[in-house]
Amino acid sequence: CLSNFTKPGEQEAVRCDTRSQLMARGCLDDSIISPENSFKVVQNTPLSGSFNQRQTQQEAIQLAPQKVHLKLRPGMPQTFTLSFKRVEGYPMDLYYLMDLSYSMEDDLRSIKVLGAELFKALRSITEHAQIGFGAFVDKTVLPFTNTNKRKLANPCPKTEKNCQPAFGYRHVLSMTANENSFNKEVNKQGISGNLDPPEGSLDAMMQAAVCGSKIGWRNSSTRLIVLTTDAGFHMAGDGKLAGILQPNDELCHLDSNVNARNNEQDYPSVGQLAMQLEKHNIQPIFAVTSEVELSKMIPKSEVEVLSADSKNIVSLIRLAYDRLSSKVTMAHDDLPPNVRVTYTPICPKRGPAGEEEGVCNGVLIAFNVTVTAERCMREQDFTISPLGIKDTLKVTLSTTCDCECNDPQDKQHPQCNSKGQVNCGICRCSVGLVGRTCECSVGDKDENALRASCRRENGTECEGRGTCVCGRCDCHLTESGTSYHGDFCECDDDHCEKFANKLCGGNGRCLCGKCICNQGYEGSACHCKTSDDGCRTPGGSVCNDRGKCRCNQCECNEGYQRPFCEVCHGCQDPCQTKQTCIECLFQMGVSGKNCTTACMDSVKHKIVDMFTMTKKPCKLKDSDGCWITFKMEQLVGVDNYLAEILRNKAAQPVRHRRGLHCGSGCDRPPHHVADQDAHIPEGQGGVQEVRERESQIQVGQGELLSHAAGGERKQDNVFFYLTGAQLFSSSLKRNRRMKGGSPHRHVS
Repeated sequence: CLSNFTKPGEQEAVRCDTRSQLMARGCLDDSIISPENSFKVVQNTPLSGSFNQRQTQQEAIQLAPQKVHLKLRPGMPQTFTLSFKRVEGYPMDLYYLMDLSYSMEDDLRSIKVLGAELFKALRSITEHAQIGFGAFVDKTVLPFTNTNKRKLANPCPKTEKNCQPAFGYRHVLSMTANENSFNKEVNKQGISGNLDPPEGSLDAMMQAAVCGSKIGWRNSSTRLIVLTTDAGFHMAGDGKLAGILQPNDELCHLDSNVNARNNEQDYPSVGQLAMQLEKHNIQPIFAVTSEVELSKMIPKSEVEVLSADSKNIVSLIRLAYDRLSSKVTMAHDDLPPNVRVTYTPICPKRGPAGEEEGVCNGVLIAFNVTVTAERCMREQDFTISPLGIKDTLKVTLSTTCDCECNDPQDKQHPQCNSKGQVNCGICRCSVGLVGRTCECSVGDKDENALRASCRRENGTECEGRGTCVCGRCDCHLTESGTSYHGDFCECDDDHCEKFANKLCGGNGRCLCGKCICNQGYEGSACHCKTSDDGCRTPGGSVCNDRGKCRCNQCECNEGYQRPFCEVCHGCQDPCQTKQTCIECLFQMGVSGKNCTTACMDSVKHKIVDMFTMTKKPCKLKDSDGCWITFKMEQLVGVDNYLAEILRNKAAQPVRHRRGLHCGSGCDRPPHHVADQDAHIPEGQGGVQEVRERESQIQVGQGELLSHAAGGERKQDNVFFYLTGAQLFSSSLKRNRRMKGGSPHRHVS
């Protein structure tokens, strides 16, 4: 792009952006480098027309191409075509695996006479057919088989019948094209028996699959196992019934053609068997007396219903093979992480599984294979193959994560002050020169001064995240592939707060360690929707104007409590702090006094004859010695109150023998005096001196001296009032006449 594409302070990483963003910054379309995927066929041997047995050095080719190389841009899919055609006359290996439990007696008789017909059917498919034979019953331990020596030797329920001894799995005949050998070995077989209905089918199939050399499987052949049984099967875990705890190891244990570890290892699981069948390209055909679910669990398998005496076995095998051969299912092995592969058949008919299968009779089957690499990765291989077929496609996959751009000319570029060449829009300076436009000569300047400009105070050079080039930090890439940025490479965009395991909650972008939230979200991790519904009081204010609403919750000012910042337990009592204001407001109602200084516009008030507020009343003593009674309610805001002040002031009440009286000059109606719940503020002076007219009360030794004329003796009670509403009383009772000479005491 342009030589002035990057602005002062910007890193060269801004050159990497979407096409629209680059063009918006002034970069011309033909100057934008946008790497595309590359696809190269490395090996593409043509498909074979038919199998020629004489060409022993060259195997039949059923899949093309055989090797490809993909170089993908992350996130950009690449599609190519993969073709498959079953070779006419391709060899077939069929292993006949038969249940020889007692209930299969008539089936054994049938197969003994159907050998010739079976070979005829196989040779109608291919001239290069082979057949093998194996038999199974079950593990020879309780509770699967009667372990009585006599019953082990002859396990059939009818003792007069001569059965062969109980066994688990026996390999009878390796693969052969000799019809006579097959008939001879099958005719030697006798029926056997066990106790429970399920049989050891999976044990037998596992050994037939993994013992390739002993079974005689050919390298280039269609491999089939035909399992005939009239019962269900034992699976992994059933061995525990016999105390067998060792799991199946999926290895060959044929010794003298029998499974030597039959009673030592548990039955294999369906998953274990399916994996080994796929690994060895074996396709099972289940010939059973009723539909079984096992076929649904094993890919590329078929199931057919066997007649009671197995006389339909030949037609059954032919029908199942036709279905297997007309259906091709593609699969892949060793797929690298973050790589996705999909298959779409190009075929006249779609298979029942949709995109991954195609059913085409006698024609070339083609698949569109789409490969996508989600992230940058090192070069790796994986294979694609049809299930049950040996042929494979090897895919070598790598990714393009760097721009492949170089100026075509070898001359020094003017953009670099003719002192360097341009590569991907960036100057590559000649030796001894550095800088964005090769403007710095390391020999002309103090290198220490250049390096000092790349360090913050008490910091390291470029914070250890970049290289100091000509006094400017050239920042490195982070682990995720983005670039550090900032004047000193102090910022990265990968380490912001997470929410729900997503950076910035997935609702914002990380910029220099802080989340920049999308519109409608807030919070340190952009985890909250922008709303104040949860902060609004019934009156409509937000947090009573005593805090801020964040993440739909009030963050109250110091002292105030959630949810709406209404109560402040640590704040001063306004009954105390607003006394000067209240007294001024009371006097203002009489004299029109201005209370701006005393109240600072923090109290709105009403002079009332009777309270309407439910708050606890407050009292203050004014300069006349009278009590002003008022109530206060905090309004929205921090220092904002509404006060109700009683119109009439009250004097300090005094109780004595003549009843309740008030001080003079307060003009208070009597019924307003006896408010026992009134709050009398603390700190309003010492003991309140009680006077009635000019009388003094002195107490002698047990005697009350009254101002009454003649010193009349009588019983009386006297009440004294202290500040802070603290009250004590002294009851003096005179029950005898005053005695002379007693010392006087003063009560204060």
